[in-house]
Amino acid sequence: MLNAFTLLIVCQFVGEVIARFLDLPLPGPVIGLVLLLGLLIWRGGATPAQEATGNWLLRHFGLLFVPAGVGVITQLDVLGRNWLVLLVAIPVSTALGLAVTGLVMQRLARRDEG
Repeated sequence: MLNAFTLLIVCQFVGEVIARFLDLPLPGPVIGLVLLLGLLIWRGGATPAQEATGNWLLRHFGLLFVPAGVGVITQLDVLGRNWLVLLVAIPVSTALGLAVTGLVMQRLARRDEG
């Protein structure tokens, strides 16, 4: 389990270094996840220890939202000043995300059939 956590942290760290060094608009953890995905594809999949660690993290996923919730509470004045923007941005971004996901799934399903 420790090796799997180490791999996750190293990928996130390398993603942060890349994002900051190249001044990319993507967050370091996103770049780290892409690196992790590439590494897992290259290796042919996750090891049993990595799968067990991933399942453990998924079981405790709710705890990862606590810092974000605290951050929202501490920024209520900012949210209050920008309520109209948020009222528009949240539904629009959700609809766009669902549409893109649906289109990608349709293309993948067509490719899988052919």
